[in-house]
Amino acid sequence: MVIDRLRSIVLNYDEDTQRLNVQLVDPAKLAPLLVGAFKAPIPLDDFDFRLDDEFARRLGVAMLNLISLGQPAIKSYMTATQHPID
Repeated sequence: MVIDRLRSIVLNYDEDTQRLNVQLVDPAKLAPLLVGAFKAPIPLDDFDFRLDDEFARRLGVAMLNLISLGQPAIKSYMTATQHPID
């Protein structure tokens, strides 16, 4: 059952306010901005289609690592384990 229309999620770090901002965006409006942008696909079959706590943790760590590529100051706040946890 679809409750709301399709959305893409944009996550960014605002160094001035030291906040992570999450925004929901219409995918059609976002698409032109993504042409030629870096893409990091995450095949769900690599995780046996299990979107569990460990998957969510690893996804969050990956998002923070990607943000830190352009804004290395955020690395000083990161203490999350970089490798999978059993």
